[in-house]
Amino acid sequence: MQLNPLLKNNVTVINGDEYTDTIVFAHGFGSDQHAWKEVIASFPDQYRMVLYDNTGGGKADPSAFSPNKYDNLHSYADDLIDICEALNIGNAILVAHSVSGMIGTLAAIREPQRFRKMVLVGASPRYLNDEGYHGGFTHDELDTLFSAMANNYFAWVSGFSAAAMSNPERPELARDFASSLSAIRPDIAQSVARVIFQSDYRQVLPQLNTETLLLQTKEDIAVPMEVAEYLNEHIANSRLEVVDARGHFPHISAAGAVSEAIKNFI
Repeated sequence: MQLNPLLKNNVTVINGDEYTDTIVFAHGFGSDQHAWKEVIASFPDQYRMVLYDNTGGGKADPSAFSPNKYDNLHSYADDLIDICEALNIGNAILVAHSVSGMIGTLAAIREPQRFRKMVLVGASPRYLNDEGYHGGFTHDELDTLFSAMANNYFAWVSGFSAAAMSNPERPELARDFASSLSAIRPDIAQSVARVIFQSDYRQVLPQLNTETLLLQTKEDIAVPMEVAEYLNEHIANSRLEVVDARGHFPHISAAGAVSEAIKNFI
């Protein structure tokens, strides 16, 4: 039986009755739609804003997740397209963090009428280093990460959340991220992490024709600057902007700067 996508992915619609011009916010691994709360609070009431939880995370229907189905990012792109279809979303703006950047890219390539502009925050087409490509991780580093997740998930969460947030002077940010990571079933988190960190979507980038803003922080443990530059080189209609922030979550640690960049772009 086909699940209602609005229930399946815990979709939230703000200003749904007043406006049709839409911004869709998509979160990254380990977080949920609440990661955008500071950003959406800064927007004037002139957009319909749509937020959702990726399958396997947040308050998405846990019964919808299958490691066999969600063994690649195309299945997540299917979910995004289903949400757009259910809400009659077209010619919208997509703001996507981390893995949702590639999910949104796949969706926009498949159905370009859905989005007129895209903002990709800390996105990466491939996390693993390759010949002539610096993705940020070696095979050994990923094996160590997966092993740590499997051996003691909650200990791994504590260390990873602090490193990914990279704002030691604001420990509450890392605690909040650790809380959302801890809420994910460890087996699901490990399955999703493997799909993300072992993915490679470099080959699809030239197919994306949507106007795209790439937002990157100065220091990001998950996505080095070289990756952002690679995206900028291989997405034809894109521009790169470096946010004055550290860590993989500038929409949380530097929400004002991210909001301003998005507003200037759209």
